[in-house]
Amino acid sequence: MQRAANWVGGGLFVALFGVFIVQITARFGLNKPLAWTDEAAVILYVWVILWATATMVPQREHVAFDLIWNSVGTGARRAMQITGNLLVGTLALVALPASWDYVRFMAREGTPVLDVPLFWVYVPFVLMLLALVLRCGFAVWQALRRQGLDAELRL
Repeated sequence: MQRAANWVGGGLFVALFGVFIVQITARFGLNKPLAWTDEAAVILYVWVILWATATMVPQREHVAFDLIWNSVGTGARRAMQITGNLLVGTLALVALPASWDYVRFMAREGTPVLDVPLFWVYVPFVLMLLALVLRCGFAVWQALRRQGLDAELRL
């Protein structure tokens, strides 16, 4: 599963890079800027960032402030992991229905140049929220089983 997610993310990045090369070539090499390349690059950038956040980047690699985490014992780490992940996971879970409704609502609008329905532009945000809920739930489950508390920050 992780391998497939990495392939999708890599494919999205290659597509973004290809669009970027076409954009540079058209603008500076041929002196004919293409409007569709700007829009495609923005859409692909949004997808790359949200897809990677949801599926590719391990939780331990996300930005964390761990000054307190590294200075306390296992019991405090367990409480911090449970509390932090419950807060973040609950907020993401609460945001999920409204975000899904908004993304579905935006399906009636399209991007200005390519006319891609905005549903397809923003649906990775919903996937990222869902992944966040699942990751936080798993982290709480691990903390309750006393796993992963000796390592670096897990929130």
